Amino acid sequence: MSGTPALPPGPARRDVLARRIRLFVAATITYNVIEAVVALAAGSAASSGALIGFGLDSVIEVSSAAAVAWQFSAADHATRQAREALALRIVSFSFFALALYVGVDAVRTLAGTGEADHSVTGIVLAALSLAVMPFLSAAQRRAGRELGSASAVADSRQTLLCTWLSAVLLAGLLVNLLLGWSWADPVAALVIAAFAVKEGRDAWQGKGCCAAPGPAAPPPGTERATCDCRPGHACCP
Repeated sequence: MSGTPALPPGPARRDVLARRIRLFVAATITYNVIEAVVALAAGSAASSGALIGFGLDSVIEVSSAAAVAWQFSAADHATRQAREALALRIVSFSFFALALYVGVDAVRTLAGTGEADHSVTGIVLAALSLAVMPFLSAAQRRAGRELGSASAVADSRQTLLCTWLSAVLLAGLLVNLLLGWSWADPVAALVIAAFAVKEGRDAWQGKGCCAAPGPAAPPPGTERATCDCRPGHACCP
């Protein structure tokens, strides 16, 4: 396989991909609103920094998905391209906001100012999200890559982060429940914060996708979207 990017999709295919992305974003927003309510309530009851952080990630994922929904609410492809840079900035800020809150709260808990109780509700929620979120992330990422939208791919990575968080959260809550290691919860929260910082930096730099080449120049601020397509890069098969 050569590193040559595929030809850009035609207008009809772009419209189909845009509709798919709107559908995936709507599903993501709906699920994350429910997830946030349950996680924040359960986290507050158990004084769980990782669970509260997971709920806040759901809130932030809603804001990230809303930015992409706004971008793809435009009927024409040119307007969607023009909104790309701002949508990417919003996605990246959402990652950094998550990392800041979760990191500070985890340090506070490790310093002894709070201790997490057991949360069976949190365990069930983390397991459910671990089953649901990968499908939403993969579907949106495929559509975003084909369309060449860095913001759609970045938002799918935000959703993928939710999958990683679910795994980390589930492990931390189970260790706390089975072994009584309450420190596992803030450690899990710090892992969440580290993931968020990395993904926020990548989104800020526009590393989410390589846009397929086209006759028109990319809008200001999205030049990194037309980057090298090498094996392992988000834009490559």
